[in-house]
Amino acid sequence: MVFRPVRLNSSRLNPYPERLHFERSLRRLEGDVLRMGALVEQSFRLSHQSLFDRNLAAAEEIPLLDKQVDRFYRQIELDSAALMTLQAPVARDMRLLSAYMQLVRDLERIGDYAKDLAEIAIKLFPYPSHPCLPEMAVMSHQAQAMLAMSLVALADLDAEAGRQIKEQDDVVDTAYETLYQRLASARDVKGVVEPILLMVLVIRHLERMADHATNIGQRVAYIVTGHR
Repeated sequence: MVFRPVRLNSSRLNPYPERLHFERSLRRLEGDVLRMGALVEQSFRLSHQSLFDRNLAAAEEIPLLDKQVDRFYRQIELDSAALMTLQAPVARDMRLLSAYMQLVRDLERIGDYAKDLAEIAIKLFPYPSHPCLPEMAVMSHQAQAMLAMSLVALADLDAEAGRQIKEQDDVVDTAYETLYQRLASARDVKGVVEPILLMVLVIRHLERMADHATNIGQRVAYIVTGHR
């Protein structure tokens, strides 16, 4: 008897090639979202250095990072929309893609605020240090920690970790209210009031950055559970 080699049918070995292609595309998209998040984290750290260390080099580095963040943002939105319309994803995939499209907007806004903070820092350079700055630095660290927590929750798809970020947001909100009252009620301001106004903007930006980090955590919980 002569044995003939059996030709394997690749479609039988891999019955769902479209699904495998979709999953690979989804993994690439996830990697892009996390890379965008890392750039935003770096921008936030640099804005902190600009404000509280009076680091001009850090402030000047942020616009370049912001351009990279914006490129990721546009590409991720396009890729997410393409996967939604072309690949017929299942319900959980749709949750993931829609959440990606929303949370990259949150990341992009945090990056914009970091850029704004660097610009404010440069305007504050000529003025002497204000007594509120140490407390503002603590607020900045808290907001940065929230962003880091939200990105870890995203990488791990950890719904509980995503929800816990809201507790930290309450701390930042309290810091904002306290600092705002101190700055707004200042009575012995000598000379120009510009530094006071700029510092009010700083704490407002930090409060909004924390809000966006909270949003990311909530979107992670939605990806995992399907509940908002």
